[in-house]
Amino acid sequence: MSTSTLATLSTVADLTSGVLILLGALLSLVAAVGMLRFPDVLTRMHSATKPQVLGVVLVVLGLALNLREGSVLLLLLLVVLLQMGTAPVAGHMVGRAALRAGQVRTDLLVVDEISDTLGGDQEPRGAP
Repeated sequence: MSTSTLATLSTVADLTSGVLILLGALLSLVAAVGMLRFPDVLTRMHSATKPQVLGVVLVVLGLALNLREGSVLLLLLLVVLLQMGTAPVAGHMVGRAALRAGQVRTDLLVVDEISDTLGGDQEPRGAP
């Protein structure tokens, strides 16, 4: 390829990188605002996991396009895999703990599949 074509591809990659980083930062900001504004544990948990994970993935993709180094790409892939593996599990455990502790507002639930199966005598509610 000619030098001008490589310069053009590099410019496009840099611009795409900047857009991805800005979108990721915006999603992380939306997640933070949701954590402050949502009324209960379950909606805050949703805000803490979904847009935050997508925001991190977009920032990492932007960094990968900007840096373009093999060793850095492997580290960024590890960051994405760990983020996608831990955030949903942590959100699930927070939701279960909130339900067991009686911190879930049942008037805001559309479907509640777990409270019926727990029963009153199977699992204690509240702190031990």
